Amino acid sequence: MLRLKFSIELNYEIDPPGCDFIFSIHAAQTPHQIVVGESLSISQSLPSNMYTDPVTHTRFLRLKAFAGPLTVRYDATVDLDHHTAQPLQLGEVAVANLPGAVLPYIYPSRYCQSDRLYRLAIKEFGQLQQGYGRVQAIRDWVMNRVSFISNSSTGNTSAVDTLVEEVGVCRDFAHLMIALCRAVNIPARFVTGIDYGADPVLGPTDFHAYVEVYLDNRWYIFDPSGVAIPMGFVRFGTGRDAADSAFATMFGGVRGTAPVIQIEAIPNAQGVLMVPQHVPYALSTDGQLERN
Repeated sequence: MLRLKFSIELNYEIDPPGCDFIFSIHAAQTPHQIVVGESLSISQSLPSNMYTDPVTHTRFLRLKAFAGPLTVRYDATVDLDHHTAQPLQLGEVAVANLPGAVLPYIYPSRYCQSDRLYRLAIKEFGQLQQGYGRVQAIRDWVMNRVSFISNSSTGNTSAVDTLVEEVGVCRDFAHLMIALCRAVNIPARFVTGIDYGADPVLGPTDFHAYVEVYLDNRWYIFDPSGVAIPMGFVRFGTGRDAADSAFATMFGGVRGTAPVIQIEAIPNAQGVLMVPQHVPYALSTDGQLERN
């Protein structure tokens, strides 16, 4: 079992009369991602409200802040006991057999215009054998087609934009892979969190976006950006695309600085230090869903 300890500090300057915030910075509690301990501190003295989505396990922190400086800090220790599977054993699930909770992830969405990429997806991947290998081929295609360049996109960049420009950051890689998967009827969703083991050349630790694809009645992890180690992903939120899964949404005048994030691997409950590494098998932190 892998144990990761991390902290997130967010700093803002808020204009009068104040600002409402919705944060998604808490580690999700899932069957294979267990929050061992956590703490939250808010520099202003104000009430906060937590809501956990019963389907996605995304945890939302809501608060109304006063004008002036605001610092939000979240610390947590998380155990990752991944479900693992051999790729060749993972098949796609027919649309007719998808659980109802999975259906939103086969439709086009704001940043993942799968309907516009249908012909491309059929041409490139329609003849491939269905299953994990086809999803891996989509992931490799995106990683090889798009170059990772910091600050090369905006909050309005979509999967189609990334396909044309061939540059982006992690959220752009994720949007393009998701759109291509959905175009061939493979459910795929957008995931936000943080990661251990990213290349230091990319700069300080930051939030990370990746993809989970529904295969054999479970959500499996894929990283089309190729800049991180999937075993070291700590999941916060999931959604159809980035519009559903921002780490912070503000309703008011506010200015912020770059998040300050630290993460490290520490000995687990058995005193064993495990460090995330690339592995040849499939990984999931989600539980199995029942077929309809």
